[in-house]
Amino acid sequence: MYQKISALIAIALVTLLSATAQAAVKPFSSAFKTRDMAVTGGTQFVRIGGSGPAVLLLHGFGDTGDMWQPLADVLVKDHTVIVPDLRGMGLSSHPEGGYEKVAQARDLAAVLTELKVNRFVLVTHDIGNMVGYALAAQYPQRVTRWAIMDAPLPGLGNWDKVILNPLVWHFNFRGPDVERLVAGRERILLDRFYNELSANPAGIDDATRAHYAELYARPSAIHNAFGGQFAAFAQDGKDNQELLAKGGRLKMPVLAIGGDHSFGAAMKTELEFVANDVQGAVITNSGHWIMEEQTAQALKILTAFVEGEGGTQARLTPQEVEKVPPVVAGTGTSGLPAVTTRVLFGDPAKPGLYSIELKVAPNTVIQAHVHRDTRTAVVVGGLWYFGYGTKNEASLTKALAPGSFYTEPADAAHFARTGPEGATVAITGFGPSDTVYN
Repeated sequence: MYQKISALIAIALVTLLSATAQAAVKPFSSAFKTRDMAVTGGTQFVRIGGSGPAVLLLHGFGDTGDMWQPLADVLVKDHTVIVPDLRGMGLSSHPEGGYEKVAQARDLAAVLTELKVNRFVLVTHDIGNMVGYALAAQYPQRVTRWAIMDAPLPGLGNWDKVILNPLVWHFNFRGPDVERLVAGRERILLDRFYNELSANPAGIDDATRAHYAELYARPSAIHNAFGGQFAAFAQDGKDNQELLAKGGRLKMPVLAIGGDHSFGAAMKTELEFVANDVQGAVITNSGHWIMEEQTAQALKILTAFVEGEGGTQARLTPQEVEKVPPVVAGTGTSGLPAVTTRVLFGDPAKPGLYSIELKVAPNTVIQAHVHRDTRTAVVVGGLWYFGYGTKNEASLTKALAPGSFYTEPADAAHFARTGPEGATVAITGFGPSDTVYN
């Protein structure tokens, strides 16, 4: 299986343009402004638009931040959207060094700080995945969630199987002679990747191919791609292993997306090596170039992940909450008859943001259990005795009065009980959720 996956991913890292849904590369809307922002040894071309919760979009090789235009123009209506061209690519400058992904991540963190963006959702593809992991691992408190598309991470998961496949020839395709061979033939080079990694090569129109071929024909563009981004993979692998060993697996929700003609469902397996809370999605009739081949599918999945399932507005008074039909033993609850659940937003059984209210009867004991997603909670009424650990012991609980806040980290065992007055708790998480007792 991994031989086939390796073959697709091999060239897969040469990202983007493919197939049937979107014609040509469209300009970003007037809601976006651009800046050349100072980074280590050069400048980074950054598109910025909108206001509200922030989203950072990172591209890979074979394209630029232009690939994100369809998603950016949707999100900019109620988000701050930041779309850079990676180091040495697109309209960013072309420094000779600094292509290690941990270094690029530090530059991006500084860019976001200058833009007064502290926390953000991360959406990445191809080499953007590698920079994204370095960013999420070094700044986990800033990345609220991460959607990653169709490429593995150096040094982690099944990377060693990938690099043994002869179809990853381009990982070491660099040097002065290589650049002389490619000079003036950038379109031929990119066409190979677009054709071999797409489910339908005819879906990548000539205008799109010409757009990126022109950008990769700019001075030093191919040199920085092969001699910079790809040449750094060996060091990236070492850096990634150190990041994982030092910080452990990522805690934020991760959505791993693969094209069914490319990495597919195996993308989820790759991310489970580095993250605790991983959900998977497969784009049908798509190769590696998901945004181009199946734009509508990609937009539906990504916007739901960024905004939360449904994305609807809701304002409920206590009286209106009481009118929401209650259920017993719903997804993400303790499953006890003494616990009544009202789903206030989203669906805990599906990918996306959800909020539930639990009404727990007096003198109820909820034994230790875990959930796959990280959740936060506020005590609304009564007195809630809550604790962490694998055994429900009264001495380990803390009495939480109304207004108290607590967390239920993914896969962290916890327990609770009520006294004679019972308790009401409001919980928010990112589904799908579950409940597994110790």
